[in-house]
Amino acid sequence: MSAAGSPAPRRRELTLDEYEAGVRGGKMAVLARALTLVESSLPRHQLLAEQLLTRLLPWTERAMRVGISGAPGAGKSTFIEALGLHLVQSGRRVAVLAVDPSSGVSGGSILGDKTRMTALSASPAAYIRPSPSAGTLGGVARKTRECMLVCAAAGYDVVLIETVGVGQSETMVADMTDCFLALMLPGAGDELQGIKRGLLELVDIVAVNKADGDNRLAAKLAATQYRTALESLAGRSRDQAPVVLTCSALHNQGVAEIWQVIERRQEALVERGELWQRRRRQELRWLWGQVEERLRQAVHTHPAVQAIQAALEQDVLAGRLPPEAAARRILEAFFGATVEPSRGESS
Repeated sequence: MSAAGSPAPRRRELTLDEYEAGVRGGKMAVLARALTLVESSLPRHQLLAEQLLTRLLPWTERAMRVGISGAPGAGKSTFIEALGLHLVQSGRRVAVLAVDPSSGVSGGSILGDKTRMTALSASPAAYIRPSPSAGTLGGVARKTRECMLVCAAAGYDVVLIETVGVGQSETMVADMTDCFLALMLPGAGDELQGIKRGLLELVDIVAVNKADGDNRLAAKLAATQYRTALESLAGRSRDQAPVVLTCSALHNQGVAEIWQVIERRQEALVERGELWQRRRRQELRWLWGQVEERLRQAVHTHPAVQAIQAALEQDVLAGRLPPEAAARRILEAFFGATVEPSRGESS
């Protein structure tokens, strides 16, 4: 409210040229507005965001993209702050995209990473952006990849992506970053089963955190168990096996060594020409992922589909109609034409 009690005036919307110049110029206020634009679900904002990303693409390649996942309680925020401070002190600019579980009431972030990374957020060379996952599967926000590109174009040397560490987050974060780091707790146990299921083909580095005090020996033992499991089960050659390290983010021990491993790995990818190939493959997967997502949204919101959806669902639930037949009727309503059976569908 203004001093006179009237509502504060709405901010003027920026033009495409102003967004581009502000992001490229490293203006924090414009960067924040650009990220909000990218995350918006309004059609006119989405179109403007697409145009902005197209302009920014030539300046997105230089930044290193590092994904960090791990179970709740593994100390991800503490580790990211320690790593971010190390990078800032070495002269780098760091952006952190911290994806939080969404509030069921407001849809906003409920963990508040800025409040948990106070030292890093105070640095002028760091930028922290908490984003709600908003129900997106995998603990990665719907527009995390686009936000990562905007931060890269703004001149940040390293973009760190923290996920909530649930569901399919490992696959999603590995599909948008150059290096994927999994943070673990001392005491392997059941977590080894999780590695067998999800991380073997994705993880590049495993860091056993909280390796201090009484946990030091347990962390070393866990690291040995992870290393053995990864080398024997990943199906990779020894030089391609994920690196396993220990650290204590709380006491800033082993964090610099982890960054050295990330840097060496990045340099090797560049020398072998694999970094460009990895990013291009990720973009193609993202392309078709976006096509599938938009088609799904279009089908669900189509009036002809909505008119028959409830009845078809009831028929499927009651066993009166097979899902294949119901799916075909939905597609016929969407396309307004007869849909032929797919090659894998029996007649």
